[in-house]
Amino acid sequence: MSLTPELGSALKDILPDDGLILEPEMLRAYECDGLTAKRGLPLAVALPRTGKQVQAVVRLCHEHRLPIVPRGAGTGLSGGAQPLSNGLVLSLARMQRILEINPDNLSARVQPGVRNLAVSDAARAHGLYYAPDPSSQIACTIGGNVAENSGGVHCLKYGLTVHNILQLQLVTAEGELLEIGSNALDSPGYDLLALLTGSEGLLGIITEVTVKLLPIPPAARVMLAAFDSVEQAGQAVGAIIAAGIVPAGLEMMDNRSLRAAEDFVHAGYPVDAAAILLCEMDGTQTEVHEQLERVERILLRYGCSSMRASDSEEERTRIWAGRKAAFPAVGRISPDYYCMDGTIPRHRLPEVLSRIEAMSGKYSLNVANVFHAGDGNLHPLILYDASKPGELARAEKFGGEILALCVEVGGTITGEHGVGSEKIDQMCVQFHSMELQQFHAIKKAFDETALFNPGKAIPTLHRCAELGAMHVHNGELPFPDLERF
Repeated sequence: MSLTPELGSALKDILPDDGLILEPEMLRAYECDGLTAKRGLPLAVALPRTGKQVQAVVRLCHEHRLPIVPRGAGTGLSGGAQPLSNGLVLSLARMQRILEINPDNLSARVQPGVRNLAVSDAARAHGLYYAPDPSSQIACTIGGNVAENSGGVHCLKYGLTVHNILQLQLVTAEGELLEIGSNALDSPGYDLLALLTGSEGLLGIITEVTVKLLPIPPAARVMLAAFDSVEQAGQAVGAIIAAGIVPAGLEMMDNRSLRAAEDFVHAGYPVDAAAILLCEMDGTQTEVHEQLERVERILLRYGCSSMRASDSEEERTRIWAGRKAAFPAVGRISPDYYCMDGTIPRHRLPEVLSRIEAMSGKYSLNVANVFHAGDGNLHPLILYDASKPGELARAEKFGGEILALCVEVGGTITGEHGVGSEKIDQMCVQFHSMELQQFHAIKKAFDETALFNPGKAIPTLHRCAELGAMHVHNGELPFPDLERF
């Protein structure tokens, strides 16, 4: 299938001279996002530079009923930007202007293609920064962060993307421009800002974001603590939170992941430890000193074998660099890996880790565990070799069982990576039919013709019935007209 000459010509008229990609060899750069196991070629890729161009493209696609898959930097890990063979990829990567830094309002107004880290770089001159910091922050975009409600290593104290934005500008499926939220701390009416954050490109195309900025803390130090068992480290996490301490970041890595990161970054990690915790405190010098003393006592109580606190900003940055490089570092020890993303209650962490280890033996696949331990967000990396027949399928089944376990213990199938095409079957495990019907109804209210990212995030009720995850009365499902979404 290819784009009709009429539609191709109309798109070229809207976009910049180099703003439409049609050649198959160039389309391959867009065949997948960070979930490389799922690939495909779109009909075309559009690369607008302005919001008006986005509006015009969407109106044209709406007129021709051409599906649109929005895309940022392509760093997503759930197949949210996986292209459709009969659709257009709408890349916002060239919309990368920082439109305004407002130090008086503690905010910045940016286009969706602005990199996460670029916001803090631009705000630093005013003594400010943008708190959410995904591991991919050097490359991932603000628009993508909003679409997935991204977190990061400091989300425990400062929240997810939804807690750090004030206003969105977006284009509807009909090509209308909406402004959601306001520059104030609250806005009248329904909280559509929260609804749209994390909606994975199903409800609208983001063309502008106003983010909150925070003053850079006067002091920040990170404690690196080693443990002889993963269970001890997990228990220490729960004890720190139970003591009323709210670290800026509280991360955990097992031996396999910390060894890979140390070989890659040379962060100074103790490679003989079964697990390490990274616990950062920020605030005034006095606050940081007092909190680190409290944390140290807790760590010793739970069997910490060694610990050290950073003494300089360079050392702090180096310690965090190992954690943020954990995903690519694991690529050095395995031909392929499947990155999972689930969330559990913190107090179930030791139990869940033990059960994941048992599953590892069951599937004969190793796992490197990396966690946003403070908020219970797990990132097990299932190691496999795609060149060996059956290993990818086994890894996917293993991952599905981990997500089912997260739901079983009272958690969720995703913390920050989103559902996309990867976890769509697990949505049938997480939610009941009436809940899924409401999700479909919301989708229909925003996008009646299923133009935006169809087939992602929300499974059809028939799909859930096929999986045996939902009971169907007399072979019929309510809201049959929603099945095409």
